[in-house]
This record gives sequence, structure tokens and C-alpha cells, in this order.
Amino acid sequence: AARMGGGNPEFNPRLRMAIEKAKSYNMPWDNIERAIKKGTGELEGQAYEQVVYEGYGPGGAAIMVVALTDNKNRTAGEIRHIFTKYGGNMGGAGSVAWQFEEKGVIYVDREAASEDEILEVVLDAGAEDVKVEEDSYTIITSPKDFENVKKALDEKNIPYTQAEVTMLPKSQVKVEAKKAEQLLRLIEALEDQDDVQNVYSNFDIPDETLKAFSEAS
Repeated sequence: AARMGGGNPEFNPRLRMAIEKAKSYNMPWDNIERAIKKGTGELEGQAYEQVVYEGYGPGGAAIMVVALTDNKNRTAGEIRHIFTKYGGNMGGAGSVAWQFEEKGVIYVDREAASEDEILEVVLDAGAEDVKVEEDSYTIITSPKDFENVKKALDEKNIPYTQAEVTMLPKSQVKVEAKKAEQLLRLIEALEDQDDVQNVYSNFDIPDETLKAFSEAS
């Protein structure tokens, strides 16, 4: 986020959002500040660059990996090794990116407002869609309208539990049983790589499989 819009959160909505998200996970300020300096290239005189790696995981799920690195060759080698180790296959630029689109996503608890109120507030502010779930509303926006919709919710004192600009899959791939566990281990390993900032995938895995993996990890 800092790389894309500068290191001042006042003038960089993406960075401001990233800081808010980090704080929600109780990340120490020293770690946040270090990440900002890494993104702007201020850290130890090193120049960092955002790179995107693409590939497929077990079961045919598409995966996009966003990393920030000062050595693309090193990072590419490590990412490729992780893909191979966990039964995936790293592809070239553009091999899976077409299966995703950048969107703003905001989650609001059902108890925070009525459906009519949510629809009126966010659609007037430019939201593209509202999905009504059992316990929450999922509000979808274009990246350019994301801040406007957040501001509209703030002005109406409607709290949101999470808000981020992310890559949403255009369609999902069903992955079952053993392949699903392999895929989740691949994604977990990618997320643990030091240079990786975000991992996106289009998998559709049964809730019970996700729960079992989470409990076992």
C-alpha cells in the first residue's frame, strides 16, 4: 500500500486501510512502521518492488500471490519452490489474473442496521452490490468508490467489522477432501513466506473441511 501511494496515510487511502487492518490484529506499531518504510524503500536504503506471482494449486484452484521484495529472483525461486512442494504449479504473468477482479469489500453485522437502511446508505454512495448473509451484510464496491461507501457508513454511525480492497474471483472451483487439505497447506506456506503480502484463490471448499483444517493447524 505504501509503495503504491506513498508513506503518508493521510494522503494514501490504501495505506490508511492497511494500517487499520494491522491494528485490528493487534500488530505492534514498530512492525507497522517497518512495513511502511519497506514499502516506500526507506528501509536500510533498499529498493522494494511489488510483484505478483500466479499459478494453480491442487484441485485446479487459481492462486495469485502479491509480494514486496528487494530481490525478485530470490522471491520468485522461493515462491516456485513452495508451489512445487505442495503439489501446485507456478505459471507465467497473466496465467490466472483474468480469473479475478479488484473490488472493495465491507462487512457489516446484521444487528448494526436494517436491510433497508444498509441498502439506502451504501447504494446511494456507489456500492455495486449487497449480499445479505445470515449474520452479516457483504457490501461490494469498485476500488474508486470504496472510501465513499465507508464514509457513508461512518456518517450514519453504522460500524463495519472488516473493510478492504481485495481480489475477488469471478467464479469458484470446487476442491474436495485430500486435494483441499493440500491446497490449504500450499496457501498457508505462501502466506508464511516473508515477502508475501497477500494470497488470493478461487477455491470452493466445504465448511467442514475448512473447520477441520483450522482445528488441526
